Amino acid sequence: MTSVSVMKATVRAKAGKGAARAERRKGRVPGIIYGDNKESLSISLDYNELRQKIYAGHFLTTIYDLEIDGTKHRVIPRDYQFDPVKDFPIHVDFMRLGAGATIRVSVPVHVRNAEASPGVKRGGAVNIVTHALEVRCPADAIPASIDVDLTGLEINHSVHLSNIELPPNVRPVTPGDVTLVTIVPPSGYLEEQRAAAEAAPAAEAGAAPAAPAAGAGTAASSGEAAKKS
Repeated sequence: MTSVSVMKATVRAKAGKGAARAERRKGRVPGIIYGDNKESLSISLDYNELRQKIYAGHFLTTIYDLEIDGTKHRVIPRDYQFDPVKDFPIHVDFMRLGAGATIRVSVPVHVRNAEASPGVKRGGAVNIVTHALEVRCPADAIPASIDVDLTGLEINHSVHLSNIELPPNVRPVTPGDVTLVTIVPPSGYLEEQRAAAEAAPAAEAGAAPAAPAAGAGTAASSGEAAKKS
């Protein structure tokens, strides 16, 4: 069961850019609640609380109960905007979640057991190719992350979507068997592999037994014949 956080909000009496700027001057962030076949609701939230929630991480995959005038609205954040210069939140969108709702979310990809990867032990680097995976799942069962186990993974080997087991009722939206993680070779690895491959035939040739010199057998037979005569 996905944990539910709580935030407080108030209804905005007016919509529009002028009303939104007035909310920001009061230290609040304008927002909107939509979806579930209900009328959209213009709201505002405390700037400090919202900023803390966003920077804590997993904001767009967290379910919230927004308390508005004593009523709780079960929602999930779908988007937020930051000021392009001052880098603080200036607007946020929430989607209502009805009972049994199934939603589409972007879940971060995390690696596990990198220390158990032979490729990492040999100097390879973990390269997360897909940082987040789009999935569809029940709103009350959003996974915190998609975990990729690197146990036994060699250099130049990869883990694809088909190689992992997703949680129950979680279905990928991303088409195809995408690459999630790969082990990148360290600097100089390809040169070492090429040099080893070129040295192998020479080593095999040097280990082969030497062939007898031409005429050696004939000379030995002639010597034996001379002794007998």
